[in-house]
Amino acid sequence: MSIAANMEWMFTEAGETTADRIRAASAHGLRHVEMWGWRDKDLDAIKAALEETGVELLSLIVDPQLQITDPRTHDAYLHAVAESLDIAQRLGAPFLVAVAGDERSDVSRGEQRDVVVDVLRRASALLEGTDVTLLLENLNTRVDHAGAFLDSTREGLDVVRAIGSEHVKLLLDAYHALVMEEDLASAIGSDGSLIGHVQVADAPGRHEPGTGDLDWAKQLRILREAGYSGPWGMEYLPSTDTVASLAHIERIAAQLDGDAP
Repeated sequence: MSIAANMEWMFTEAGETTADRIRAASAHGLRHVEMWGWRDKDLDAIKAALEETGVELLSLIVDPQLQITDPRTHDAYLHAVAESLDIAQRLGAPFLVAVAGDERSDVSRGEQRDVVVDVLRRASALLEGTDVTLLLENLNTRVDHAGAFLDSTREGLDVVRAIGSEHVKLLLDAYHALVMEEDLASAIGSDGSLIGHVQVADAPGRHEPGTGDLDWAKQLRILREAGYSGPWGMEYLPSTDTVASLAHIERIAAQLDGDAP
């Protein structure tokens, strides 16, 4: 299945640990999972569960996340990238997720954009010679992340293009983009190759696709037509048990990717 389940919010029925949830995702037939921070987790147990099931951990965050719109954080941030890279390689994860942090009121957006580009370009040098890609995520400022600097898919793509590294791409969180009322086709334009991963949740509510107002068959088709060919990351709070919550999006994804019987 071209679905990746978020281990913070999904398969919680299987237990408190990420390892338990990985095994539950595998039992459902999923081949990919995602998680957020790594410092509070049993990494040996996670590695064992991944090896036992053959599931791939797609992503984890640069932990801790810092306000990289402020250059005073950059030395600490690069240290966090280096540490998180070691964990990504240990667990076989191809993606590290980065966010820009909050917008500052004391300097212009242009200056903030420049320092974000600078630190992520420096971070990309740490990833040279590895198979790991840093993903810059867009967030919505209307519901979940008031004050965030990067709330635009288009601006995120422009930042990625300015960095100019094969080790930095955009994590296009379609939930955040659509909450911001973006037209995905227009926002992406001809830059689909700069999208490294896509995440999904319905709106309003941030629950599973099918619970809100969004047409996911349409939106996923737009993303495939833009050139995205990877798994769909499910980053939502299930309104029912996890397996039942996946049924709607699994049907859409299977039909879209030609996997339906």
